[in-house]
Amino acid sequence: GSLAVSGDSRLGVFGGPEYVVGVVKPGAWYRLSAFYRTAGVPAENWQIFARTDWRGKYGKRVGQPDYAYQQTREGEWNRVMVEAQAPADATGTVLQFYLSNAPAGTVWWDDVTFEEVASPSPRRVNIASINLRPQNMNSSAESVTQFMNLIEKSVPAKTDLILLPEGITVVGTKKSYFEVSETVPGPTTVRLGEVARARHAWIAAGIYEREGPVVYNTAVLIDREGHLAGKYRKVYLPREEFERGLTPGNDYPVFRTDFGTVGMMICYDVFFADPARALAFQGAEVILLPIWGGNETLAKARAIVGRVFLVASGYDHPTYVMDPDGERLAQAPESGTVALASIDLNRRYGHKNLGDMKNRRPREVRLDVPTPYPGSASGHAFHQ
Repeated sequence: GSLAVSGDSRLGVFGGPEYVVGVVKPGAWYRLSAFYRTAGVPAENWQIFARTDWRGKYGKRVGQPDYAYQQTREGEWNRVMVEAQAPADATGTVLQFYLSNAPAGTVWWDDVTFEEVASPSPRRVNIASINLRPQNMNSSAESVTQFMNLIEKSVPAKTDLILLPEGITVVGTKKSYFEVSETVPGPTTVRLGEVARARHAWIAAGIYEREGPVVYNTAVLIDREGHLAGKYRKVYLPREEFERGLTPGNDYPVFRTDFGTVGMMICYDVFFADPARALAFQGAEVILLPIWGGNETLAKARAIVGRVFLVASGYDHPTYVMDPDGERLAQAPESGTVALASIDLNRRYGHKNLGDMKNRRPREVRLDVPTPYPGSASGHAFHQ
């Protein structure tokens, strides 16, 4: 009972079945869901897609198509889904199920549904990002105490998420990474957990994690009950950290919280495209950036490209809460201050001509094109 679409061994073939929905309510929300499986398709993310192409008077396109970008695996099948709002001038839509430029490929589509759903209510998250640079500290514990005092003084009640900078256990101490390193969980996560539990807030902060003989630059995430919810080990280490003995991490985890999905980067990660992209493609809605110092333009690009909220807490880098358009919603320009913002994770940030890039970009990015090794004149390449 599945509908099969084949590339028929022809290069350049693009298209597939379409189903016309004659009537939609302008401004109403709809859910498009479909199941597919494939054979011989090398890059499913862009060669296979389902979308709703909104139509208005005389059947002309209005607004921009919405791509079913959320994907889960169910047995041999992949389910793709999107919830989208019909444009104000929409009268109908065309559901499209396409195979693109895959001459040896076949896709089977099945169990397609398109139905009206309730409009999403605002999903508010209250965020506090800390700007503080302790100085002349005798120990890690003293430095951490300075951050706790500022939270107590300046972070309001009912804050959902508190971000502290990179390396809160080393800043102002004149100690080495190895001297301040500790296990995770450990003394600092216990202290952060006490604050998180007392305030019923999530807390993220950068520390130096010791595991056996190895030390990582790590960001930890503490939940509202004071428990360690997860950690991220900095993948991109600058030469200064390599030379001082730190070891890089090897993955980009995301964390499901009670308000949404969070990812973390640390400082030098912001100079590279793949950390933020990996987090966004895994569903991160907010990226937390504990940072010492870094390029402000590149940080802004990470928010815009990933269509995520970016929260930065820094020393030589500004402290702010940024929206998916790269606009700062709040900032803390001086040490000893806090950037406070209330964000709505259900708000859509669309573009007049491009549409909602949060659902479009994952269905168009070309991860299958080989990338040359840096500095390789011979053309050797690797796949991302």
